[in-house]
Amino acid sequence: MAGDLQAKYSKLAQEYSKLRAQNQVLKKAVVDEQASSTALKDQVKQREQSLRKAEQEMDSLSFRNQQLTRRVELLQEELSASEARGGGRRTKQGKGDSPSQQGQTQIVFDEDLQKKIEENERLHIQFYEAGEQHQRQLSQLEALVEELQQERERVEAQLEGLRARCALGEDRLAQETARLELKAHSLEREARECRARAEECQQQLSGCQVELSRQVQENSSVIQEKVPFNDTQYHHFNSLNVPPHNRRHQLKARDVAGQAVLLVKDLVAALLNFHSYTEQRLHIYPLDSSIQPISPLNQRFSQYLHENAAYVRPLEDGLLQLHHSITEDTVTVLETVVKLKEFADHFSSYTHFLQKILPYQLKSLQEECEASLCPPALSSKNQDLQRDLTRVTAIFLKLQSYITLLALPSQREQALPQSSCSAAFTQLAAALHSLHDALQELSQHYSQKASLEEGLPSVSQKLRTTSECLLSSLSSLTITSSKVATFFSNNLDFFTASPGYGPRGGACTLSPLQAESMLGNKRRAAAYMLTIRKPRPESVPYREALSNRHILTSSTESREGLTQQVHQGQEKIARLEQEKEHWLLEAQLGRVRLEKENQRISELQAQLCSALGGPAPGPPRPPGPGCQEEEEQEEKGAGREATLSTSLVGMLTTTPINDEVGDEASREQLIKSHYMVRVSELTSQLQLSDSKTVHLHAECRALAKRLAIAEKTREALAEEVRLANQNITRLQDELSTIKRSYEEQLSMMSDHLCSMNETLSKQREEIDTLKLGNKGSTKKNKGR
Repeated sequence: MAGDLQAKYSKLAQEYSKLRAQNQVLKKAVVDEQASSTALKDQVKQREQSLRKAEQEMDSLSFRNQQLTRRVELLQEELSASEARGGGRRTKQGKGDSPSQQGQTQIVFDEDLQKKIEENERLHIQFYEAGEQHQRQLSQLEALVEELQQERERVEAQLEGLRARCALGEDRLAQETARLELKAHSLEREARECRARAEECQQQLSGCQVELSRQVQENSSVIQEKVPFNDTQYHHFNSLNVPPHNRRHQLKARDVAGQAVLLVKDLVAALLNFHSYTEQRLHIYPLDSSIQPISPLNQRFSQYLHENAAYVRPLEDGLLQLHHSITEDTVTVLETVVKLKEFADHFSSYTHFLQKILPYQLKSLQEECEASLCPPALSSKNQDLQRDLTRVTAIFLKLQSYITLLALPSQREQALPQSSCSAAFTQLAAALHSLHDALQELSQHYSQKASLEEGLPSVSQKLRTTSECLLSSLSSLTITSSKVATFFSNNLDFFTASPGYGPRGGACTLSPLQAESMLGNKRRAAAYMLTIRKPRPESVPYREALSNRHILTSSTESREGLTQQVHQGQEKIARLEQEKEHWLLEAQLGRVRLEKENQRISELQAQLCSALGGPAPGPPRPPGPGCQEEEEQEEKGAGREATLSTSLVGMLTTTPINDEVGDEASREQLIKSHYMVRVSELTSQLQLSDSKTVHLHAECRALAKRLAIAEKTREALAEEVRLANQNITRLQDELSTIKRSYEEQLSMMSDHLCSMNETLSKQREEIDTLKLGNKGSTKKNKGR
C-alpha cells in the first residue's frame, strides 16, 4: 500500500514538474513574442524615419533640379545674348579683326556650349535616374511597410491568442497546482497513515513469521514422522495432485470462450449466407433454371451446397459446448479441454466439405468463362476468383491442421510440448490474418465481377439482387474474419502464456487420464472443504439432550396415539352424525306424541274439573288451586321433555329426572356423555392442527415469494455492479484519452512556439537585410 502511494506521489510530482517546465516555456515564449513585437515596432519607426529622410532628399533633389533648370535657361539666354552681341561685334570687327581670330572665338564658344549641353544632359540623366530609383525605393518601402504592418497585425493577433491561451493555461495550471497541492497533502497524510499501518503490518508480519516458522517446524516434524513418502518427487504421482486454483485465469478463459462463441456465431451465419446465395446464383446464371435446365455439373454443385448447414452449424454447437465446459471450478489447460477435440472434428468435416466443393466451384466459373456472352474482362475476373477460392480453401486446411494439433494434448500424453504449443497459437493467428486478406481480395474481385455483369444485356433483375446479397454476405464474412483475427491477436499472450497450473514440486505436463483423475480429486477436495467449513451446531448439555430425547420420544408416541385417536374420533363423529339424524327423527315423533298426550291430559283435566265441580260440562273455566299445581307440574314435565328433544344431540346431553329410569339407562347416558365430551375435545384438536397447517402453508408461500424477490434483487444488483464496472472502465479510458490529448496539445503548442520563434528570427534577419540595403542605397544617393 505504501509503495503504491509513493509511486502515485512520484508520478504526480513528475507530472507537476513537467507542467511547470511547460509553463516556463510558455512564459518564455510570451516574453520573446513581446520583445519581438517591440523590436518590430522599433523597426517600423526606423523605416518611417528613413522614409521621411528619403522624402526630404527627394525634395532637395527636386529643388536642386529646378535650380539647375533655371541655370541652364539663364545660360541659354546668356548664350543667345552673347551670340547676338558677337554678331554685332563681328560686323564691327570684321573690318578690323582677322578671320582667324573670329574662328578661334567661335570655336571657344562652341566648345563651351557643348560642355554646357553635355553637363546639362548628364544632369538630366542623373535626375531621371535618381527620380526612378527614388520611386522604386519608395514603392518597395511602401510595400515593405504594408507587409510589415500585415505581419505586425498577424503577430499581434497570434500574440493575443497566445496570451489568451497562456492565461487559460495559467489558470488551468493554477487550478491543477492547487488540486495537486491538495492531493499532495492528502497523499502525505495517507503516506503517514500508511507508514503507521506499515509499521503495524511489519509487527504483524514479524509475528506471522514467528508463527509460520513454528508451524513449518511442526509440519516438518509431522511430515517426517507421519508421511510415508513425498509424492512430489515422482512425476507420475505428482501429476495426480490438485494444482493451486487460479480463479483469474478461469474467469479470463471463460470470458475469452464467450467472445469466441459470439464471433463464431457471426462467422457461421456469414458462411451459411454465402453458400446459400451461391446455390441460388447457380440456378440463375449462366442458365436460368426456370427457363431451361442447368448443367449436370451445376446440379451436382447445387446439391452439395444445399447440404452446407450440416457442416457449418456444428461449428457453433461445438464451440458452445466448449464454452459450457469451462467453469470457474475447473482447470482449463489443453490437457483438460476435451471438448476442443469435438470442435476440431467439426472444423475438419467442414474443411473436407470445402475441399469437396472446390473443384465444382472452379468448373462452374470455367463454364461462365466459356459462355458466348462472357467478355474477356469478366473471364479474367473469374480466373481471379478461382485463385481466391483455392487460396481460401488452402488457408482453411492450414487452420484445420493447427486446431487438430492443439486438440491432441487432451487425447494423447505428451503430444505437444509447451514451445510447440506457443508456436501453434502464433501460426494460427497468422493464418487467421491470411484468411481475412484472402476473403477481402475475394470480396473485391467479386464486386468487380458484379459491376461487369451489370453491363451485360442478358442480366436479369433476379441476378442483380442475388449478386448484391452475395456481396453483402462476403462483406459480412470479411468483417467477421477481421474481428476473429483481431480477437485472436489481442489474446495471443493469454493463449501462449503459461496458465500457472501445475502440481506442486515442479512443472510437468498432464496426460488425459491423469487430468481426469486430477479433476476428480479436485471435486472431492472441494466437497471435503465444503463439508469441514460448515458451521458446527451449538453444543447441548447432556442432561438437556436426554430430556429432549425423552420429550421427543414421548411426543412421537403421543403423536402416533393422537393420530390413531383422531382417526377413531373421526369415525365416531361420522357414526354419531348418523345417530344424531336418527335421534332427531325420534325427537320429532316424541314431540308429536307429547302434543297428543297434552291434549289428552287437558281433556282429562277438563273432565276432572267438571266431575269435581258438579256442573255439567260447558265452556272451560279457570281451574282451581289444585288444578293449577297439577298444570304447573305438567308444564314443567313438558318443558323438560322439550329440552330433551330440542338440544344439539337430543336426549343424549341431558340426564333423566324421572325416578322410574333404571340403572341401564343411567349407565348408557353416562357413556354417551363421556364419548360426547371426548368427541368435542378431538374436534377442537383437529381444528387447531388444521389452523396450524394453514398457517405453516401461508408462511411457506410467503418465504417462497421472499426468496423469488431476493433472487430478482440479487440479479438486479449484479447487473448494477456490472454496469458500474463498465462505467468505471469507460471513465478510465476517457481519462487516459483526455490526458493523452492534453499532452499532445501541449507538445503541439511547444512545436508551434518553436516554429513561431524560427519565423520571428527569419523576419528579424530579413528586416536587418532590408536595413542594410536601405542604408547602402542612401549612402550611394548621398555620394552621387
